[in-house]
Amino acid sequence: MTPIKIAIYSRPNTPINSEFLDHFLQTLLIHKIFPCVYEPFYSVTKQSFKIFQNITTFNSSDDLPQVDFLFSLGGDGTLLDTLSLVRDSGLSVMAINTGRLGFLSSISKEQSDFAIECLTKGHFSIDKRTLLRLETNSNLFGDVNYALNELTIHKKETSAMIRINAYLNGEFLNTYWADGLIISTPTGSTGYSLSCGGPIIVPTCENFVITPIAPHNMNVRPIIVSDKNIISLELEGRSQFFMATLDSRSATIDSSVQLAVRKETFCLHLVRISNANFLDTIRNKLMWGMDSRN
Repeated sequence: MTPIKIAIYSRPNTPINSEFLDHFLQTLLIHKIFPCVYEPFYSVTKQSFKIFQNITTFNSSDDLPQVDFLFSLGGDGTLLDTLSLVRDSGLSVMAINTGRLGFLSSISKEQSDFAIECLTKGHFSIDKRTLLRLETNSNLFGDVNYALNELTIHKKETSAMIRINAYLNGEFLNTYWADGLIISTPTGSTGYSLSCGGPIIVPTCENFVITPIAPHNMNVRPIIVSDKNIISLELEGRSQFFMATLDSRSATIDSSVQLAVRKETFCLHLVRISNANFLDTIRNKLMWGMDSRN
């Protein structure tokens, strides 16, 4: 059997328990899996990697070697970071949750041994998660202008609301008087959008969710639209500047910036082990069916 080649990514400041990391690496070694490691993370965890000889490292997508899988060690934010490494390569990502909630990185530390065994035996499936693409007249976010969770437009440096004019394929949808607006993918529907009253969307649905943040009119509710639409936004407000975020990346913009959101042409390939599914994750993370009286 051909050995599996993997890369490991984690943020250098992610508080990963050294005991877990040592055990995780020992399990890789038992299965004859030799990792390539993200250099900033490796520089603060060298001691744990001494069980391997001739460790190779990488710093960006440009020097990431040919591997079969990319392991994300951390929380959902860490997994979102991997988008800038994976890009449109089709490389599959396995996310081990060493953080807290973990809707996306739903494989717990306690399941890591089982997850590695599933990889070696081929007992896994690939979830293709939709990405959204942001197009602007100012080349905002450069060539990493896509997101797994959401685009958020938010007010900046003022307590006054902003006005966001939204269009679907050039047809006027609404003017949102609010603190901001979220356009999320089905994956992102369990993130910021959910906390602002948006619905949960099953990942296989081909939709976007448009969710206002603290709208002035309470009858303005989140709306679900097909991801085949192009959503255009125009910004107005008392302040000259606004905040735009793509997942965990942010930039300051002004009203001259024209924004359009569409479905990206490629997906994120997320590894799902044999005993896990989205419905299980939702029930467990949101504690559905739990008796709150206990």
